[in-house]
Amino acid sequence: MLKRRAVCLTGQPDAAAIGGLPARCYTSPSSFPSSCFEDVMSHVDPAHPLSQLLQRDQRYKLDAYLFVLESLAFGQENLGMGAEPPAEELEAAAGTSTEAATRPRGKGRAKRRQAERHVSGQELCEAARHYALQQYGFMAPTVLGSWGVRRTNDFGEIVFSMIEIGQMRKTRRDKREDFNDIYEFSDAFSRDVAFVVPEGA
Repeated sequence: MLKRRAVCLTGQPDAAAIGGLPARCYTSPSSFPSSCFEDVMSHVDPAHPLSQLLQRDQRYKLDAYLFVLESLAFGQENLGMGAEPPAEELEAAAGTSTEAATRPRGKGRAKRRQAERHVSGQELCEAARHYALQQYGFMAPTVLGSWGVRRTNDFGEIVFSMIEIGQMRKTRRDKREDFNDIYEFSDAFSRDVAFVVPEGA
């Protein structure tokens, strides 16, 4: 379902796409300094749609939106998720037309458009599970919960909010319900956690 548009399509979220947020605050959650998000809104362009969304809908912290974007990239790049959808299935991003999204840019020279890889709601939830375990281990439910994310339905709410402000795209078949009750956090973030006792301990 989910494709980050423009420079956010693959790789880590681009600073320009998030209003200039310092790279250290979103490229690798495991390396966040403790004070990284204390004054994070001062780094987000107030005119950026994400900043406006955060003011309008306060259910989730900025961290939650960045985590979903990073999970999407993780699923595509590390887990091999996603396939290019048929052009007729892909909806235009909010604020653009389908024609504008696919029209060649420049002075009559068509630029090669980067293929967009479709990830379903269920796949994104699974990517988020793997990514959270990699970054936070058994603390994943606590970290996600501190951002307002307590069930897979919350991933769907975040994704569709991002779609509404033009920061993600979907196909015509995708819906919020695709994220509902994919797994229980209490179980999903404990089943693959292994504790290793150092030799001689």
